[in-house]
Amino acid sequence: MAKATWNGTVIAESDDTVIVEGNHYFPRSSVRADYLRESDTHSVCPWKGTASYQSLEVDGKVNEDALWYYPEPKDEAKHIADRVAFWKGVEVSA
Repeated sequence: MAKATWNGTVIAESDDTVIVEGNHYFPRSSVRADYLRESDTHSVCPWKGTASYQSLEVDGKVNEDALWYYPEPKDEAKHIADRVAFWKGVEVSA
């Protein structure tokens, strides 16, 4: 079971993650939506496509752009559609 934790709180937990480039991509349905905040940040990966970001807010603390996902991944990355990955201090354990 993989678990994503930040600020002492479990943000996501799943036994169905996909590992790409060392990052666990969790199913969107396994993420606690009540901790997510929208972000206008985007980046581009040559083979995955354009990533969108969301921030986390836990107990009044905000972690800007702490997770990313690909709303419309390129064909080579279709296996991470509807999945999110974490960084910026979010601890992922498997």
